[in-house]
Amino acid sequence: MEKTWNNKAWFMVLPVLVLVAFSAVIPLMTVVNYSVQDTFGGNQFFWAGAEWFEEMLHSDRFWAAMGRNLIFSAIILAIQIPLGIFIALNMPRKGWGVPVCLVLMALPLLIPWNVVGTIWQVFGRIDIGLLGYTLHALGFDYNYVNDPFDAWVTVIVMDVWHWTSLVVLLCYAGLVSIPDAFYQAAKIDGASRWAVFRYIQLPKMQRVLLIAVLLRFMDSFMIYTEPFVVTGGGPGNSTTFLSIDLVKMAVGQFDLGPAAAMSIIYFLIVLLLSWVFYTVMTNYDLEK
Repeated sequence: MEKTWNNKAWFMVLPVLVLVAFSAVIPLMTVVNYSVQDTFGGNQFFWAGAEWFEEMLHSDRFWAAMGRNLIFSAIILAIQIPLGIFIALNMPRKGWGVPVCLVLMALPLLIPWNVVGTIWQVFGRIDIGLLGYTLHALGFDYNYVNDPFDAWVTVIVMDVWHWTSLVVLLCYAGLVSIPDAFYQAAKIDGASRWAVFRYIQLPKMQRVLLIAVLLRFMDSFMIYTEPFVVTGGGPGNSTTFLSIDLVKMAVGQFDLGPAAAMSIIYFLIVLLLSWVFYTVMTNYDLEK
């Protein structure tokens, strides 16, 4: 019996395609157009070819911002993934504590990014902020406005506070899916807690951990709002990531050609890294 195809269903998808075209495809094509042209004002553009791309790829400013992005993402993953696993392992599986812990874990994720930045901007001030004032009173020379190291620590701690909950919730979902029979068999065999984690819990969490690593790496690599609100990319350029540098170039300096070329390179890097993570996740599924 042949399957009947109903092509009328495409009309249901048409509004979404139109929305995506106006919100993504058309702006992307506009950026591509700017990246190969130059202008001297008066809405007159001149063909520039790959000039802006060559300028970006040979720019120390671009590679410095790229390096800061990669270092920041590596630090975030090194902290949030183990910390998220540790918290998820110690969360209750039954009883009234389960909804309480889940709500507490979800609260930071509900706060808008600009509000998070504003909270930590005030929180870290040495005159009125609880964190800054306390550290200053204890004798620590803490000032995220003037010291690059303090600025990095503040941005990292802020991101850990904001996004570790996502890793916790994903890991917890993997843990609660493990049948009790696994734990009962391990108890009969006299397995240690480390053995239970190594051979039962960690393998069952591998898939959600890959998703957590993918989401956290891509989000930390594209971070903009929180560090921009807290430090504005400073002091100096110490916390100027690619996204912040791109906004400064496009909006602050109004260099549309270089900014467009930089945004396309940025987009291709994100696309490449997404493909790498997708390949890793696909290969993992095939091996299973």
